[in-house]
Amino acid sequence: MTLFHVLLVFLYVVPPNTISKAYSQQINGWVRPLFQQNWRLFGPNPQSVNRKMSARVRQTAPGGTTQVSGWIDLTATDDAAVKHNVFPSHTAQNMLRQAWNTYLKTHGGDDQPRSERAVMIEKYLRNIAADRVAAQRGGTFDSIQLRVITLPIAAPRTAEGSRPAAAAPARAVTRYLPWWKVASHGTD
Repeated sequence: MTLFHVLLVFLYVVPPNTISKAYSQQINGWVRPLFQQNWRLFGPNPQSVNRKMSARVRQTAPGGTTQVSGWIDLTATDDAAVKHNVFPSHTAQNMLRQAWNTYLKTHGGDDQPRSERAVMIEKYLRNIAADRVAAQRGGTFDSIQLRVITLPIAAPRTAEGSRPAAAAPARAVTRYLPWWKVASHGTD
């Protein structure tokens, strides 16, 4: 399995050739989204917004009654895992954020997947959220919903201490994703 992984990553990063062109669909299917290569280490793309992601879960009892939890702050959990950690995990810092950024690229504003990759990214985001909720709150649930609050980052102050004039102060935007079914998730 390790040899297979190394071979596919090698074919992904080398210049296009006969083999990588012939098997590009299989190579990209393996490498993306978990092992995708980029140059952000050398030229990072700074965030222009802060996002606070929350999730709530729903459990439907056999009698048909439904219980919905309160919102669970997933971003705060990630921040707590990094804060005061001398060697924070790159995964802890970026997994949820990168999953959301990829979701934005693959879905329209109506949250409808438009490709097989979009379906895969939706499942990936749903699984990250479901695993984190299950670890934090326990219990069982059969559906999950995400809420993403996007807060603009204010422009930096000038040398004189004032902020540049903006047309209008940017406001926070809240986006609610649809309820997603999850496999019987959680523990009793």
